[in-house]
Formats: sequence, C-alpha cells, structure tokens
Amino acid sequence: MPYLTDDMVVVNVAKGIEQGTLMRLSEIAYALKPDVKYVVLSGPSHAEEVGKALPTTVAVASKDMELAEYIQDIFMTDRFRVYTNDDVCGVELGGALKNIIALGAGISDGIGFGDNAKAALMTRGITEMCRLGVKLGADIATFSGLTGIGDLIVTCTSMHSRNRRCGIMIGEGIKPSEAVEKVGMVVEGMFTAEAAYELAKRVGVEMPITECIYECINERISAKDAVDMLMGRDKKNEKHIN
Repeated sequence: MPYLTDDMVVVNVAKGIEQGTLMRLSEIAYALKPDVKYVVLSGPSHAEEVGKALPTTVAVASKDMELAEYIQDIFMTDRFRVYTNDDVCGVELGGALKNIIALGAGISDGIGFGDNAKAALMTRGITEMCRLGVKLGADIATFSGLTGIGDLIVTCTSMHSRNRRCGIMIGEGIKPSEAVEKVGMVVEGMFTAEAAYELAKRVGVEMPITECIYECINERISAKDAVDMLMGRDKKNEKHIN
C-alpha cells in the first residue's frame, strides 16, 4: 500500500465478502494495514440518483466514532444526509448480503410472480441477514436501518439495480452466465452468494434463501425448483430469528 500514508482516512464504498477467505472488507483492510483509519460508507444510494442531487441518505461506520463523524461532516450536504454507526460488521454485512436477496427478487419478477412474493422474499431475506449478522457479532438494530432494510428495499425494487436486472433475466430462463454478460457490469450478488453460502455453513447458520439462490445461479436447480423448495419448507414461528 505505497500510496497510503498514516494520516489518510480510507472510506470504503465497495460491498462484498471475499471469496475463499470469507473476510469482510474491513477485515482485509486491517490485515493489510493494522493501523489503517477505516470508515465504511453504505446505504440506499444508486449513483444515478446521487449524481442528479436527488435526496439520498446513507450511513458511515467505523470502530473510531471520531473518524465516522469526521467523514460525516465531509460528505454531508442538503441532498446527501449521512448518519453515523459504530457497527462496522453489521453495516458491511447488510451491504453485501442484500445483493443476494436482490438477485432473488429479480428472479421472482422474471418468473412472473407478484408483489406478495417479493415482499415475502425481502422480509424473510432480512431475517437471514440478521441471523448471520448476529452470529458474527453485529448489532441486530443495524439491519433495521439504512444499510439493512433501506439498502435491501432499493436494491430489490429498482431497475438501477444490476443484481435485480440479472435476476429478472435468470427468472425468464436465461442462463446465469449469459445474464451477467447482458448486464455488462459486475453483479456483486453472484459472487457474494457463494461466499455467504460458505460462511453460513462455517458458522452454522441457516440461510435457506441464500442457499437456494446459490444453487440456482450455479445451475444445480431451476428458479422454479428454488421457489418450490422455499415454499415447501417445514412450518416455522416467524419470531424465531435463530
């Protein structure tokens, strides 16, 4: 990291979990430079709208709240509102995992299912995100905020979302690899699905939606088979997060 000096603050706006190591981006940053001044910025913020100065709200998180507040002051405008958070783990996981659920929302739309199905997918998707996050030490309240449910809503419903657009094509019957090619940009959920699937197995967390999407994008099951598997699961109590 030859261009990073000790007094620089790193503001990460990327979202994901590294394949293989299953590390979050802050974990990678600290592994490379243990004393790095690290802040993550995340939330429902499609660049197409931010660039037009449409009202947008995000969160910045750091283990050093003075750093988070410093970046808050720098980025804050009358059209770009910034909140602070000390839960780096939760903010990073929310930003990464919501892309998997957005793939599923797109698949649901592509098959031709309605609003009921997408609402169910998003709601049960945030439950999975909470389940893994809490297991890894995140604050469950973070997933009710901008980088959890907020980012999930925008990514699952907007045509700006690369993950949703890719999912729509998969639901319409296009092969996942061809769908990614047609999108023409990185579809983060395709990579995060594999990492999250492996991470859930490693820590013993049940994530049925993530598992079905992982199997679907790897062409081990069809999109309709995935729906049948999810709808046919054993009955549950909704309040049981674990």
